[in-house]
Formats: sequence, C-alpha cells, structure tokens
Amino acid sequence: MIVKRLLTAAVLLAGLQVAADRPNIVFIFADDWGYADIGIHGSTFCKTPRIDRMATEGIDFQNFTVNHPVCSPSRTAVVTGQFPARHSVHGHFASVESHIKRNMPDWLDPQAPLLPRMLKGAGYATAHFGKWHLTNDWVPDGPLPPAYGYDEFGAFNLPGNAPEQMKTSLASPRAADFIRRHKNQPFFVNLWLHETHTPHYPLEKYLKQFQTLDEQKQVYAAVIAEGDAGVGLILDTLKELNLEEKTLVIFSSDNGPERTGSAKRKHSDDTSTGPGLGTYYSVGEKGDLKGQKRSLYAGGIRVPFIARWPGVVPAGKTDRTSVLTAVDLLPTFMELAGQELPKGYQPDGVSMLSALNGTGFQRSKPIFWEWAPANKHPETWPHLGIREGKWKLLLNEKLGKAELYDIGTDWAETTNVANQHPETVEKLTQKLHQWKQTLPANPPANCMSKLRKK
Repeated sequence: MIVKRLLTAAVLLAGLQVAADRPNIVFIFADDWGYADIGIHGSTFCKTPRIDRMATEGIDFQNFTVNHPVCSPSRTAVVTGQFPARHSVHGHFASVESHIKRNMPDWLDPQAPLLPRMLKGAGYATAHFGKWHLTNDWVPDGPLPPAYGYDEFGAFNLPGNAPEQMKTSLASPRAADFIRRHKNQPFFVNLWLHETHTPHYPLEKYLKQFQTLDEQKQVYAAVIAEGDAGVGLILDTLKELNLEEKTLVIFSSDNGPERTGSAKRKHSDDTSTGPGLGTYYSVGEKGDLKGQKRSLYAGGIRVPFIARWPGVVPAGKTDRTSVLTAVDLLPTFMELAGQELPKGYQPDGVSMLSALNGTGFQRSKPIFWEWAPANKHPETWPHLGIREGKWKLLLNEKLGKAELYDIGTDWAETTNVANQHPETVEKLTQKLHQWKQTLPANPPANCMSKLRKK
C-alpha cells in the first residue's frame, strides 16, 4: 500500500494525473512557536495533546529549519520554494518607508513562481486561511491572495484595500469548512495560525485550564492550547469525512519564539487584528537551543515539523538525521501532485518525499540564510548563514566574526569550532559570496506601492 501510494504521486495517465490518486495537502504554519513549545519536545507548562498525537501518528522531524528568523521572508520561502532574498524580501513587511530603507518591495511579487498557482494549475482547489503578511495593511494597494493562485481566502495582515481583516479565531473553522466543501476533489489548504504572535487573545476556557500557572505562563499556555485545538479541528474534520488516508497534514512554525518583554509590555495593538496582550506574555520555550526569533542560531530557525499521512508516512517515527528546510515544500508537494516543475523555474529546495516515506533523506543542495536585523541583541549578530552537510557557518564580515558548528555532533549549536576548522570556514564563506552574487540588486519594479510617488 505504501509503495503504491508513493508511485501514484508520479504516474501520469495520458499526460494527466488520476485525480483520485493525488493526496490532499494541508500545511499548518503556526507563528512564533519555539521548538519546545509542544509537549513531545519537552514543554514545561504548555499542553498540546492533538499535536503530540499527530506526531505519534506520523513523523516528528527534528532537523527542520525555516529560511528566515522572521515572518514574511519565512513565508515567502514556503510559497516560492526559493530563498526569500531572491525576491528581495529581507524582513517583515511593514510600512512603505521601512521597505525603502531595507531595499524591499511593498509586497511579494504575484508573478513569482508560486506553489498555490502551480497546484491550482494541476487541478487542486486552493485556499489560504489565517495570517497573510506577504504585504502589510499599511500598504493600501497590494494584491490580494487570489492574485497568487488561491481560489478562496480568509486572512488578516492583508493589504489595506482588503474588504476585511478576518478575526484570528476563524482561521481553523474556515479551513475546516473549505475541506468539507471540497472533499470530492484534491485540495491544498494553507492554514497559517495567529498563535503565538502578539497581540495575544487568550480565550477564557483555556485561561481556566491553566489557572494554576503564573500570569505569564497562563496566558501563553492558553494561546498554545487554542492553536493545538485548531490543529485538532482539522484532523477531526478529515476523520469525519474519511479523508485521513488521502491527506498529508504538516504542522510547523514560521520561526522561533518571541523574546519576552518587560512588564511595561503587557498590552499590544495591531492595526490588522486589534488590541490584545503584549510580549510580556511571550514566554515560549526553545529547549537547549541557542537563539530565538530574529536570530540565525538554531533557536530562531529550527522549529517543530510534524508530518502525518496514515498509510504512507510511518507512524510514531522520530527523524533527526534528515536535513529538511522550508524551500523543500514546493518541490515535494509538486511531486506528490504528479507535476513537473515549471520550465525555467529554479528551486532552491529539493523534494523530501523519501523522508516522508520514512526511508531517509540526503540533501543535495546547501541551505542559505540572509538577515540584517535592526536591533543589537547579541544573538542577532549573524547576517549570513550556510549549512552544507554536517557544517553550519554563521558570518558577519563587517564585524569580522564567524562561528562554525558541527550539527552532526552538536545539534544545539553549543560549541563554536571555527578555529579548529579554518579551511571549512573559508570554503563555506566562498560559497556564501557566490550565492550573494546571484541575488537581485533591487526589488521588482511591479511591487511598489503608489505611496512611493508621494
């Protein structure tokens, strides 16, 4: 059965894939979850029974990284299958003035190679629910999700011309409803949860569940619990519709946990989602990993990644050897859909189908990171990074600083071995230079707001 299902992902019949053999795909991307914010990764106070159960029914991949330590570029990598710097998305989308300072576009180019458009062309019903943030609501004239290939959407952090900014709590119910209405055809759903980004909107029923915790942990655990329940709603809907064995579900996060704010930051506001609680309550856990959100250390970019597909993805397996990253999702999903990648498209990722099959995965391409944070936190000094094989190099040439880690033996990045391996530092530095030369000097001209003329 396992072999048959995997083979059908690549079989064409008269140039067309048999629709019944193509899996549905649900990609759940949480926001700012630390590696240890889930129970199976050792959370000390959060409860995630549905995500934990999802892991027992699939594979818990423990060597997965996103391609940027903040939101917008991390999401750009997912939908394009390319490193975000290739699209001049160097940080989160904010105001036009901020984009100009960072040499960024005002929105992700809708003419870029895009996963939803590719899957829609392959006959999938496509939908996006939850956070958008491939522009910002401060930008009044950015394109809406249908311009990127989505048949249906409900979202927040949309451009300012959007008819509405959806309530954060509606993301999972809207996704479940879409699944019900499209149960008889292949579907692709992006479910990008708000939890645990600020502002926090803890629900009373979850606050009561964690009333024995201190104030900060109570709020954070309640928010995590709501996200876990949203994952559970999707899994329950698939079971009810008898779609479990036809659907690949992946849970992950866009970057590591937010840093905890002072008591002065108990409240926060967002022009898209409204007022709520602030970073004082952002007490996410990263386990033994160094770094958090905005850092290229492991704690900023290594996040939970759990895949479940009964009958295909082996149940109850933990994989810490397969080196996976976010740009791998597009080629993987396209292979599952039985589709060739578009002519001329050059992915930065590679299909990880063998990893999902439980047979292991050896990546053939290096992973690159590019990031220039505005803050001066000591963990944000690396502006460039590369992982190739067992080695990970972090670099800031302006500071004359480099750190090298042997991830094969030092998963948590505790020991810098740059002085012991200068030849490796030099080789990886040269590869970073070569990669930087392939990046565009300026953002695409068709992604500029009319506000720039002012």
